[in-house]
Amino acid sequence: MRVASALSEALSRGDTHAEPLAVEGDRLDFVDTLRRMQPDLVINLCESVAADSRGEMVIPCLLDMMGLPYTGSSALSLGLALHKPKAKELLRGRGVSTPPFAVVERLEDVMSVDLAFPLIVKPAREDASVGVDFDSVVEDRAGLARAAEAVLSTFHQPALVEQFIRGREIYVPLLGNAPRRALPLTEIRFGAAFENRPNIVSYKAKWEEDSPECQDSPSVPCRLEDTALEARLVRTAMDAFTALDCVDYGRVDLRVTPEGVPYVIDINPNCDLHPGAGFAKAAAAAGMDYPALAARLVEIALERAHGNPSHRKKGPGAARSAHPQNRNVLAGRGGVRRRAGGSRAHAE
Repeated sequence: MRVASALSEALSRGDTHAEPLAVEGDRLDFVDTLRRMQPDLVINLCESVAADSRGEMVIPCLLDMMGLPYTGSSALSLGLALHKPKAKELLRGRGVSTPPFAVVERLEDVMSVDLAFPLIVKPAREDASVGVDFDSVVEDRAGLARAAEAVLSTFHQPALVEQFIRGREIYVPLLGNAPRRALPLTEIRFGAAFENRPNIVSYKAKWEEDSPECQDSPSVPCRLEDTALEARLVRTAMDAFTALDCVDYGRVDLRVTPEGVPYVIDINPNCDLHPGAGFAKAAAAAGMDYPALAARLVEIALERAHGNPSHRKKGPGAARSAHPQNRNVLAGRGGVRRRAGGSRAHAE
């Protein structure tokens, strides 16, 4: 909701009006609201429905059915990114470097895991570092069994087991479609709280602001002295984004070995757009302030939607076009909308 409020404020300028629209619990009241309002664009910020991350796919499906254009990737891309083993299979099939992995569906499957230690164990269908802590990195089969059992019993889903890549953790924020550009890269700087511990972005490091892990793992926009390495990271991130058919914006997370070999560890097509989060910081490092970033996200989505017949409006709003100077946008956990004589945005 903080992101929705920030985007609404940033977009409600000139002839554009942005209005937050909440997706609450398992209720679908927002569908009737959207159908009535007929926004020009929906800014899709919804990452779960009824506290279930799999519900992230529901919103773009409903928007497609209503013929409403929206920012960000499709339901298919969001679903693939959330289903980490399927995403890794696609990456591997496309020749994109990603750590070797196995899937543990039952505890007895641990014995058949044939990967070199150390390994990292995480839930197969969660995001935002849910279920990841220092104990997720294991050095032997007994540790693997303990970590896999914790995932199976706590999250009631398979455990993804990956070879743990020692080295730097660098994020590549991507913006646009044709052309697509990389914003300044972001590196996680692991501090004192990570001495003699795995250098990983755990759930605490990501979300518990008072924890030592969070305070000692800032994300910092960076320029790599090795320009060839930076180009390799950007190319790998671009290839990963394309493999999952992601669009508009997102972030690809990589681990980089001391030898400079990048490995994709996560693709986030619906990354945090709060002005204090990494994506906005990267945009600022590229000379794009938050209102400019918000406006650019709208422009990118509308440019794509107008070239895609499947995103043309249905029903009474079908004849309206969204002129960039006269726009109605919905922003929040939702979207963008325009009305005669002015512009309105809606974010869900």
